[in-house]
Amino acid sequence: MKITSWNVNGVRAQVKKEFLKEVKKSKSDLYCIQETKAQDDQVLEALKDLKGYHIYSTSAVKKGYSGVAILSKKEAIKVKHGIGKEEHDQEGRVLAVEFKKFIMVNVYVPNSGSGLKRLEYRSTWDKAFGDYLKKLRKKKPVIVTGDFNVAHQAIDLARPKSNYNKTSGYTQVEIDGMDYLHKAGFVDAFRYLYPDKVKYTFWSIRFGARAKNVGWRIDFFLVDKRLKENIKDSTIDNDIMGSDHCPLNLLIDL
Repeated sequence: MKITSWNVNGVRAQVKKEFLKEVKKSKSDLYCIQETKAQDDQVLEALKDLKGYHIYSTSAVKKGYSGVAILSKKEAIKVKHGIGKEEHDQEGRVLAVEFKKFIMVNVYVPNSGSGLKRLEYRSTWDKAFGDYLKKLRKKKPVIVTGDFNVAHQAIDLARPKSNYNKTSGYTQVEIDGMDYLHKAGFVDAFRYLYPDKVKYTFWSIRFGARAKNVGWRIDFFLVDKRLKENIKDSTIDNDIMGSDHCPLNLLIDL
């Protein structure tokens, strides 16, 4: 099975580029997108010409903000929006679809913001999301993907020293949040296979960061530990443009 994940930075804008061609070209069984910046009906309208996929989405109360969607070749047994906590579910950040052998979770984790103004909220969110995943795992194995808005280790960003505890995405609070997800029963598929490989999934739109490859790896596949031996590969498509993030892929036997 091939699963792809991409923060598209606006699905309607992305469709005007090469997005539908990229999805078809990928031949992915599941294609998870984050930051749709669209309501559910707008997501369906934007993707109306995409054939062969069931489209599931969840959106924020605030229009043009956040939102995630899952495109699936197989119809889901069950679809769940949010984590069941109203304080966290207003922003359309979590979507889970259940299949016979596993549950797929797509997430767009809150950014701690400029000046780290949302760092405290982010801390409570990480805990709540981790607890939600623990509950899901009681039913069947879980695969989580998305934009986690954190570089977990120094190897995951180009300039760790100058960003540590100063920049959103690389504070100890956020790192601890990712640790909590790992302790909930997950492994980072890319780092599990490639412990020393340097690759990024996000580049600031400023200062020519992508051309210089001054990036961050903040998008992940977290795979249930019970499935880690099933992981065949985890790749990052740096050459695909159109967003400030790039797509990543998971190949797994299921």
